[in-house]
Amino acid sequence: MRPPPILSAYLGRHFIGGIAMMMGILLGLVFLIDLAELFRRSWGRENISFWIIIQMAIYKIPFMAQKVLPFAALFGGMLAFVRLTRTNQLVVARAAGLSVWQFLFPALAIALVGGLFVVTLFNPLASATTSLYESLESKHLRGRSSLLAVSRSGLWLRQADESGKSVIHAQGVSQHGTELSDVIVFLYDGTDKFTGRIDANAATLEPGHWRLVDALITGPDQPVKSANEFQLPTTLTLAQIQDSFASPETLSFWSLPRFIDTLERAGFSALRHRLHWHSILAGPLLLCAMVLIAATFSIRLNRRGGAGLLAAGGVFAGFLLYFFSDVVYAMGLSGAVPVALAAWAPAGICALLGLTTLFHLEDG
Repeated sequence: MRPPPILSAYLGRHFIGGIAMMMGILLGLVFLIDLAELFRRSWGRENISFWIIIQMAIYKIPFMAQKVLPFAALFGGMLAFVRLTRTNQLVVARAAGLSVWQFLFPALAIALVGGLFVVTLFNPLASATTSLYESLESKHLRGRSSLLAVSRSGLWLRQADESGKSVIHAQGVSQHGTELSDVIVFLYDGTDKFTGRIDANAATLEPGHWRLVDALITGPDQPVKSANEFQLPTTLTLAQIQDSFASPETLSFWSLPRFIDTLERAGFSALRHRLHWHSILAGPLLLCAMVLIAATFSIRLNRRGGAGLLAAGGVFAGFLLYFFSDVVYAMGLSGAVPVALAAWAPAGICALLGLTTLFHLEDG
């Protein structure tokens, strides 16, 4: 049974206030830490100004807001429930016949709706600002831009060496990017002077060069040349190619499935992107789990005592969740556990622990 609407609104207002306060504190700390790190990384670089660093730190805030939201729900929920317990308002609610599940209903509903809002609407904004941040970071701090783009028309790869620049297009990819099929290479001198084109049936990445098979070499005012094998110099490595993919954080929840499908059709592994998509999808359940964990550490302080110990337990639970999530996520990236299990396990285990503890405390 739901609590009365007025009581639901009152409890929900306390919960939202607690989350907002903790969210502001956590984001403020994260912003200052990111700002200090960006200043450290940009020290001695003349091509980056103070305002670009500020801009980069601001662009990163939406992404970090998604990261700290579960902890804001945990600590904000604990703050709200402690306030209500300390002022005996939850005691009055119990005396009126309300169970713990009834006065947790508004908080759980807010967590669920907030999680859905983050997944469907806020995540696209965060992915767009993260893309802007990574673009500025690559330009000003790493000194390079993305080398590779994957689309339904095939793979496009840029490379540069002492002899000039070239753009490689391939219809198919295998061996995680080291073997290409139906290859076209556009050769440039400098940035925009076209000097030739190479068509090949296949290309294989070898140390220091691409080995092109059955190549046709053409150039302006030159006859076509054929070669069974042709070596195109390159400084690229497999690690550089794979690192040039758009990171999953720069893709919104709505565009990730299509990108994953395109990536797999091209012959690349989409494990990292699939894991990120499932972790976003598990967000609403994780927020509800944080509400349950917060309730177990705060709603019975006046009966059991030990407020400091229980508060410390809540903080420890937050850090334990962070550590456990990172470990399971790493196992998912390595392929040791299925992707869905790695993404949903932290939220599911926390929810089950919270439910079990509350059942034990209230109905045990």
